[in-house]
Parts: sequence; C-alpha cells; structure tokens
Amino acid sequence: MIPEKRIIRRIQSGGCAIHCQNCSISQLCIPFTLNEHELDQLDNIIERKKPIQKGQTLFKAGDALKSLYAIRSGTIKSYTITEEGDEQITGFHLAGDLVGFDAIINTEHPSFAQALETSMVCEIPFETLDDLSGKMPNLRQQMMRLMSGEIKGDQEMILLLSKKNAEERLAAFIYNLSSRFAQRGFSPREFRLTMTRGDIGNYLGLTVETISRLLGRFQKNGILGVKGKYIAVENMEKLTELAGKAPACVS
Repeated sequence: MIPEKRIIRRIQSGGCAIHCQNCSISQLCIPFTLNEHELDQLDNIIERKKPIQKGQTLFKAGDALKSLYAIRSGTIKSYTITEEGDEQITGFHLAGDLVGFDAIINTEHPSFAQALETSMVCEIPFETLDDLSGKMPNLRQQMMRLMSGEIKGDQEMILLLSKKNAEERLAAFIYNLSSRFAQRGFSPREFRLTMTRGDIGNYLGLTVETISRLLGRFQKNGILGVKGKYIAVENMEKLTELAGKAPACVS
C-alpha cells in the first residue's frame, strides 16, 4: 500500500507532473510493457522533481542509494573522481534513460550525476520499486532489460576505447547520439551537443584539441556540418562506415 503522505506529496508537487501514461518517452523507460493497473501502481511511487538547473547534481559518490532517476528531459552526465583528483566521465544520459543502476550492488553511489542543461527527472524510491518488481513480473523483466542495456553499453565503450583510433571513436560517439535522438523522436541528422568538447574528449580518452581537429576534418570531408554546438549529419553513410556500424536506418 502506498503511504498517504506520499500520495499527498505527489498531489502537492503536481504542477509539473506528467504521469507515466502520458509521458512521450515511456517506451524507453520503466513503464514500457506494463498494463494500465501496473502503470497506476508505478505512477503512485514516482516523485516528479522540480527542474534541475545546469551544474546541479542528482547525487554524489558516497551517497546512500535511495532512489533511481528517470530522465524526462535534458542531459545528465555521470562521472567519477580518480585518485589523482581528476574527473572521469563515464556516461551521458538522455531523456528516457535511468540513472543510478551502478549503486545497487553496494547500496551506495560510486559516481556523481550532474545536469548539463536544465533537466527534469522522475525520482523512483528504490526500496519501493524493488518491492513492486517482486510482485509484477512485467516490471521485473523491464528492469532487467534496462540493466542489460547498461551492460551492453559498457561493453561497447570498452571496445571503443581499446580497439578504435581517435577518428573512429568520435564518429562512433556522434553516430550513437544520432541513433539515440532518433529513438526519442528527434532528428538524427540535426542536433545540439549539450556537452562541451572537453567533456567529449574526457569521455573518449582524447584531448580537446583532437576533438576540435577531427570535427574540422569531418566537416571538410562532407560528413558533418559543425556550427558551435550544433551538428548536422551531411553524409550518414560515411559516418556509419567510419563508426564501424551496420548501415543506418535513420531518415
């Protein structure tokens, strides 16, 4: 049973509430595959947070796991701090992504999560979600799918860093962003980078200078159009080939 105070809190914060049934990216998130009754149960435990401003953190390394966070809009980056005190970016999360999975094993967040732009998230209390998933097979299966997707993404990143050269890494990064935007109903050919060139270089293990030089090369070769943070994919076939992917099915 959902505590009455939680229901009251949801009503009080309902000014910006968009429920799971009406969310445009629900097919990428936890609600996918749930029936109407299950959606209602899930909806009752979710807290819709006020907008998170650029630079604000959802959680910090060392914080106890209390909730997972589903991104409704915006971009969140996850990162750790090395022993030398340097930031190491481990992921960029878009609308529909769930943040906080890596805390489940030790019930403590091993990384930081920070907004790269004004973002909206749904906070999902983990203990309650875990209890619900034990009673709802569809929810449990969807959680496993999402976790599997995280593992697959980590494996692809390891391959990217260990086997590909700088040009291939950046091409794969842009191709991946293009594909993710397409999944969310946005243009796969024209989009804005919410992360800096420094962030991209940090994530890919490349310098800022290398990122800038490669973007210039891609533009010269007719693969991309680049204007500040705005990217236009002018030759998807070449980008796909350079990224080492199967032929793209985006329009």
